[in-house]
Amino acid sequence: MKPPHRSRWTGLAAVLVAALALASCSPGDLGSSDGDKVSLTFLVDNSDASVRPAEGLAKAFTEKNPDVEVKVEVRPQGGEGDNVVKTRLSTGDMTDVFLYNSGSLLQALKPAETLVSLKGEGFLGNIQDTFFPTVSAGDEVYGVPIGGAMGGGVLYNRAVYDRLGLQVPKTWAEFMANNAKIKAAGVAPVIQTYQDTWTSQIFVLADFHNVAAAEPRFAEDYTANKTSYARSPAALKGFQRLQEVHDAGYLTADFASTKYEGGLRQLAAGEGAHFPILTFVVGTLVANHSDQADDVGFFALPGDDAAKNGLTVWTPAGIYIPKTTEGAKLKAAKEFLAFIASSEGCEAQTKAYAPTGPYVVKDCPLPDDLPRAVRDMLPYFDAAGRTTPALEFVSPIKGPALEQITVEVGSGIRSAADGAALYDRDVEKQAKQLGIPGW
Repeated sequence: MKPPHRSRWTGLAAVLVAALALASCSPGDLGSSDGDKVSLTFLVDNSDASVRPAEGLAKAFTEKNPDVEVKVEVRPQGGEGDNVVKTRLSTGDMTDVFLYNSGSLLQALKPAETLVSLKGEGFLGNIQDTFFPTVSAGDEVYGVPIGGAMGGGVLYNRAVYDRLGLQVPKTWAEFMANNAKIKAAGVAPVIQTYQDTWTSQIFVLADFHNVAAAEPRFAEDYTANKTSYARSPAALKGFQRLQEVHDAGYLTADFASTKYEGGLRQLAAGEGAHFPILTFVVGTLVANHSDQADDVGFFALPGDDAAKNGLTVWTPAGIYIPKTTEGAKLKAAKEFLAFIASSEGCEAQTKAYAPTGPYVVKDCPLPDDLPRAVRDMLPYFDAAGRTTPALEFVSPIKGPALEQITVEVGSGIRSAADGAALYDRDVEKQAKQLGIPGW
């Protein structure tokens, strides 16, 4: 899908629009000392994986466009951050541009009502077609990608594996057997970081490649309310495996109070052997633990069948413009998005934060000195049938309470069966709010 090209404004039109916008701004809106500079605010979550690339993009864009200043603001991650975005959009208090999920979570923002459509913008031609469905509603496109595609799976300490003579597992049984040997050697087998509640979801969400391998129609039937996590034996296994590692005593002792940066420290130090997580955190690993970065590898979350072993893939997050951005700021915001969706934008991100997977912007090669964990992920992309998009990119439905439910299951507070049933009710409410047929 390549959106039709729309010609640029003429110089006269741009001047008129900028003049009208300047006339309508209240004092201080543009945030410059001489009144000539347009100031854009850019909201991102407070993870290194978002802040560092955002600041790199802001700096590079400002250097190229000295008449525009981009100021990065931060918000919390997870459910709290979702509420911040939704509240600011509903009250008209959103920043000029902002970072948010692509895929099903975007639909909850009601993009047709809250976001500026980018359909017809020439810079969309720089983006790979596979990205557009994840930032679209109907025929309209609303975002450009930041960062690269990433995998959901397990970061592991290679030094621990080498010392114990372990092999990378391709089945869940092999994974649990490795965990038993690791625990016997006095190392915590599985790191969990439930202080950052979003990290609790990985055993469920990253298992979708295995779900789709067992039930190829799951996404379609799930969207149509013909199956669910509690009703599907394959989908229920993600919750069961979350419970299983807890009940076996395989978790780090401080799993309830640790944030993901702390989990990366434990992994780099060999205090824990496995960390189920998304690969976007590899940049933080490299930034904070550069001496140990090559000691950390990656493998896809194992399933039941070694022959079908593969990776669940997340497409990049999007950068969006709210409808409250107008006039000269809207023009500058679109120019900023055009920069992000360019090879220069990729280069700025690569300099600021180690790439966590392939970019979906054209002509953006990855550097040769990729971290070991990212190199481990790339072969999955090179082989047919070894990658599957995460469920949130092939279905518009994702219940917002999943991260709280998986914390409870992973902490032994709630059983896997109860967690799956509770999540099904959460999904039902979300599907009805979105008006999905069959609900």
